Amino acid sequence: MSAERDLDLLLPLIIYEASKVVEADRCSLFILDRERNELWSKVAQGSKNEIRLPVGSGIAGQVAATGAVINIPDAYSDERFNRSFDISSGYRTQTILCVPMRDANGEVTGVIQALNKRGGRSFDAEDEELLLALGAQAAGAIENALLHEEINRLFEGFVSASVVAIEARDPSTAGHSGRVADLTVSLAQTLEHLENGSYANTRFSAVELQELRYASLLHDFGKVGVREAVLVKAEKLYPHELEMLRARFQIARKDLQLQSYRRRLAAVKVRGDKALAEIDGEEDERLAEDLKRLDEVFDFLLTCNRPTVLAQGGFERLTELRKLTYTDSREQSQPLLLDGEIRSLSIPRGTLSTEERKEIESHVEHTYRFLSQIPWTRALRRVPEIAYAHHEKLDGTGYPRAIPEKTIPVQSKMMAISDIYDALTASDRPYKKAVPHTLALDILNKEAKGGQLDRELLTVFIEAEIPRKALGSVK
Repeated sequence: MSAERDLDLLLPLIIYEASKVVEADRCSLFILDRERNELWSKVAQGSKNEIRLPVGSGIAGQVAATGAVINIPDAYSDERFNRSFDISSGYRTQTILCVPMRDANGEVTGVIQALNKRGGRSFDAEDEELLLALGAQAAGAIENALLHEEINRLFEGFVSASVVAIEARDPSTAGHSGRVADLTVSLAQTLEHLENGSYANTRFSAVELQELRYASLLHDFGKVGVREAVLVKAEKLYPHELEMLRARFQIARKDLQLQSYRRRLAAVKVRGDKALAEIDGEEDERLAEDLKRLDEVFDFLLTCNRPTVLAQGGFERLTELRKLTYTDSREQSQPLLLDGEIRSLSIPRGTLSTEERKEIESHVEHTYRFLSQIPWTRALRRVPEIAYAHHEKLDGTGYPRAIPEKTIPVQSKMMAISDIYDALTASDRPYKKAVPHTLALDILNKEAKGGQLDRELLTVFIEAEIPRKALGSVK
């Protein structure tokens, strides 16, 4: 009893041992709920429903209130006995022994009730002593199990609150942590059914699956240490940078118009008023062409700003556009496109510069440091380590440590597959479009063939249809 931490398994075990030690036909166990001043029972032999009764009510309630043993040799001759249970169940109660369960401080924590000593006998003083002794052991075991449940609820609450914090920091990835956890745990459970390969008959206990689930749910917690602007960066230029660029092009348009009016005035001085209509026609055409070229340049920059791969020659054209200028209000020539904007717009893939990508990648270090500060139980002590390695690659090209394959936990290898799959197929990312399920698997296969992901685990992920099993549907 003292070794069992699962209350749902412990309570029936206590009932079984109590029935055996006093040779009772049936036993019930009630736990004291001090906040509600009630006794409650999940296990009563002969009953499938949870029972609740006020302290002081009935035989069990009186034992809980007084702490005194009640031993009744003939139930139906005792006015304290409630016959309604016998009437509803068809059971015939004859003898009753009800004793308090006391903790190490002598406080009553519950009640054990034994019915009908076998052989038609009555419960005696030795039975009272034995059941009291067992009750004391049971009280300690139940207290430990309840504390264990409280710790589990505490961790569950902490993990849930942490996931909320992650998603509040980056709403575009809402649901990602939960989906990665579902995918990873489902993959781990599927390994148990393998008969061939290096993962044949791999087993994860219930506690190990809980550890894996926590690590998966918290794998991105370090994003709280990354600047929000970088986390949600949807385009290569930040919104304020794009607005500044747009404003510069608006000034450049006005500059072209101003230059056109100046040329008109100069032409009239040379050619006379009679040529005004002809001059206007020539300048209107030239201005329209100039404005069209300017707008075309801005449209090209907007295309470069999106998280797409530039067509061949795109980067070279950006460099050439460095030469474009406009005249500001102080009649000084200014570059239309700044060097920093050219560098950002020249990002070859995605929206992040090298520095910004390193900042994003730093979230793994933040995650590990944060999780390492938590006093995990011995059974959950590897949560930080598992989360720490979910971006490592088998060929040593991963981050943040670029560790070799042999040092990457299998749990982290599974999480890496789940993380990449969900990142590819998620439809809520502002900086990319969702990839169809089949294309996502093709990309994963390419990484596995390149030696970055575990090929055997990916085969199980695909053949066992883990996304469909864990998430319910795929696109």
